[in-house]
Amino acid sequence: MRDRKNDEGGRASGRRARGELESGVLAALWAADEPLTARQVQERLPADLAYTTVLTILSRLHDKGMLVRHPAGRGYAFAPVRDEASETAVRMHSLLERGSDREAVLTRFVSELSQQDEQLLQRLLGEQDAGRGDDGP
Repeated sequence: MRDRKNDEGGRASGRRARGELESGVLAALWAADEPLTARQVQERLPADLAYTTVLTILSRLHDKGMLVRHPAGRGYAFAPVRDEASETAVRMHSLLERGSDREAVLTRFVSELSQQDEQLLQRLLGEQDAGRGDDGP
């Protein structure tokens, strides 16, 4: 039996986590102006992934409801259901919902922001308040 070296995350060297591969595929699709076939996605990825691996990732993302697919030749072309900003916001909201203490989570989140991001968040919240007028909640 061969002894395989592990990286710091405990994975065998040279292997990537499924989430990392899915993120790469989503990034390629978000950067595209149109739906992409598995071959087109494969060509846009920096890693040297097998076509079947890319196809598996696309199928899993479709099954999770993150991609739509359209007939293209003998296969499909895939496109994200949401843009990158919307998908990130959904993930952030989901994580916030899992926490038992929303105030603590939000306080920690804000404390970890860069000064520029904190100013941006304050500006965005101010714009939202202004849009609500005086009779907002």
